[in-house]
Amino acid sequence: MWIGEWNRSVILTYIGMAFSVLGICQAVLGNVVYGFSCLMAAGVCDLFDGAVARKCKRNEAQKLFGVQLDSLVDVMSFLALPVCLCLRIGMNRWYHILILAVFCICGIARLAFFNVTSEGGEEPVKYYRGLPVTYTALILPVVYLLSLALPKGVFLTVYSVVVAAVAGLNILDIRVPKPKGAACLFFALLAAGMLSLFLLVLA
Repeated sequence: MWIGEWNRSVILTYIGMAFSVLGICQAVLGNVVYGFSCLMAAGVCDLFDGAVARKCKRNEAQKLFGVQLDSLVDVMSFLALPVCLCLRIGMNRWYHILILAVFCICGIARLAFFNVTSEGGEEPVKYYRGLPVTYTALILPVVYLLSLALPKGVFLTVYSVVVAAVAGLNILDIRVPKPKGAACLFFALLAAGMLSLFLLVLA
C-alpha cells in the first residue's frame, strides 16, 4: 500500500530526520541553541541506526533502501541543518556563502563515495576513508561554545575556518577509525553531556 520501508530497521533513521527538520525550524526562528541540540540528537540517531538495522531481518532490497535512506537523511541532518545554523550565527557574507557551498559540495561527494564503496554496504569496516559528514554533529556544536568567550568577529573567523576544514577533511583520503563498542559509548556520553550543557545551561 505504501512505497518505501516503514519497519523498525529504519525507524531510528526517520527519527534522526525529524530532529534535523526541527533543528532547521529552530535555526530559522533564531533559536540557535535548540538548533544545535537537534543537530547533536540527529548525530546520536545516526550513531546507532546502523546497528539497529543490522539486528533486523532484511532482504537485499531493504538493505539497499537503508543505505540510500541513510545518506539522504545525512544530507538534511549534517549539511542542510548546519548551513542554516551557520547563517543564523552570522556567516552571511559572500565569502561565508562560498565556504558553505564548498562545505555542501564536499559533504555530498563524501556521501556519494560512501554509497558506491564497501563503506556503504552491509559488511563492517574498521576505517572510513575521509571524515564522515556525521562528525559535524559533534564538531560544530563544540566550536560554537567559543562564541561565549570570543568577540563576534573573531568567533566568526574561527568558525568559518573550522567549517572549511571539515569540508576538506570530508574528501581528504585519510583513514578515520569507525566507532564501535566503547567508542560508541564514549560518543553517546559526550553527546549527552553536550546536550545537557546546551539545554540546561545555554538555553
